[in-house]
Amino acid sequence: MFKKIIVAEDIDSISMGLKSLLQNINGASVTYTKYCDEAFLKIRKAGLDNEAFELLITDLSFKDSFRDEKLPSGESLIAAVKQEQPDIKVIAYSIDERGYKIRHLMDDLGINAYVSKGRESQAELLNAIDEVYAGKKYISAHLAHLKKPEAVTEMDLLDLEIIKLLSDGLIQNEIVENFKSSGKKASSISSIEKRIVKMKNSLMARNTTHLVSIAKDMGLI
Repeated sequence: MFKKIIVAEDIDSISMGLKSLLQNINGASVTYTKYCDEAFLKIRKAGLDNEAFELLITDLSFKDSFRDEKLPSGESLIAAVKQEQPDIKVIAYSIDERGYKIRHLMDDLGINAYVSKGRESQAELLNAIDEVYAGKKYISAHLAHLKKPEAVTEMDLLDLEIIKLLSDGLIQNEIVENFKSSGKKASSISSIEKRIVKMKNSLMARNTTHLVSIAKDMGLI
């Protein structure tokens, strides 16, 4: 299990809850800070001292401290830390549930887990720590649709164009006419229906509206 953990959280009540939770991790030394700049400097110093932190747990939003902060948010902290110590594991712990933001953190900044603060978040955070230590990715259960399933690789440009047209408000018959006029394949109603069914199954979408919503959250369109 992780031996050195650093937590960046500026709300006292949440920080106290995390202290109570993380003290149950046997053998772990946990450092707490309310400021992103301070977290970064502690991580840098630990690395220079050959005592590098193995895991960063950070909120995303921090209240204005009226200090001259170079890193005003958890996102900026993650980006800076990943440049300083690329192999550090990172768990974002936040109330922010915007799909595009979570996808950016996971795909572009390379975080290892995203835990949404809520009623079950402490149990989820412990699960996330275990999963990340085992080399896996983790995301809160109700945000699981934001994970890119392997089936996404089976979607081609025509599939993505169908989703885009659905997002523009076109119905299946109108998509068929659009494809016919532009000489594209899959220009029959049955072929369009088969592709939509395949995509709904791949992305675990309940209906076409849900399919479009998931595709947008995942940055596919």
